[in-house]
Amino acid sequence: MTPTLPGFEYLRLPGVDGVELAAAVGGHGSPVVLLHGFPQTHLMWRHVAERLADRHTVICPDLRGYGASDKPAADSSGVYAKRTMAADVVALAAALGHDRFALVGHDRGALVAFRAGLDHPGTVTHLGILDVVPTLDMWDVLHGVSAAVAFHLYLMAQPPGLPETMIAGSADAFFGSFLDAWAGGPDTLPPDVRAAYLRASSAAVPSIVADYRASSTVDIEHDRADLDAGTRLTMPVTVLQQDWGARLGYDASAVWRAWAPDLDHRLTEAGHFMAEEVTAAIRDLLAR
Repeated sequence: MTPTLPGFEYLRLPGVDGVELAAAVGGHGSPVVLLHGFPQTHLMWRHVAERLADRHTVICPDLRGYGASDKPAADSSGVYAKRTMAADVVALAAALGHDRFALVGHDRGALVAFRAGLDHPGTVTHLGILDVVPTLDMWDVLHGVSAAVAFHLYLMAQPPGLPETMIAGSADAFFGSFLDAWAGGPDTLPPDVRAAYLRASSAAVPSIVADYRASSTVDIEHDRADLDAGTRLTMPVTVLQQDWGARLGYDASAVWRAWAPDLDHRLTEAGHFMAEEVTAAIRDLLAR
């Protein structure tokens, strides 16, 4: 049986272009949308969502292509563009009656949140980013053998066919390798949650690959156009990440400050699956 967020209502809500997203909704107060990363689902927020729900309406969707949300075929480059996925989130919140909301994303969800902040500055009031750099910068900071840490980015950037076949042939081993390598400790992923992630990811190989492939094509185009146009994040932004700058040889804070003038940049030793560590940082962000 798939775990759920206790006390949260499960809904199917409209995104864009006829796509429906599954979401867990709970709590009362100003709205906060939490977007999960790879290879996870909304379940990654199970501790944070419960803590935030005492003061906020907390909305935890599965991104398009993940979990219980729709997985449209990637018949064009825009289907899994972060611009499209960000529009999903705005539409979902509007369906719940929220035309403005705070937004926090981890990993793939952080890239969607970043795009939402750029495309919908009047809608996203506060932006939290966990353990990524923007797509354009991500490719720029990966060099030489240090880029091996992100081998999956290069695999899923390949043309349709080979990545999907390779991953589907050993899906549990592929996705499980990230769950095991990125877990901060033995209590980070209980067996039932780990099993739920594996089931969800194994059932979504084509759409997960399409999401990643978009980040080697159309997402770069969108980021570069905004950078050239001087488009910046106008809301308060908190970035919480591992010290990737030291590991890969770049100034992570400077990368983010180029996009976010109102920036609180923090480093953590919590590991990639840091959601359980971030409630205080989110509360601080929402108070700005």
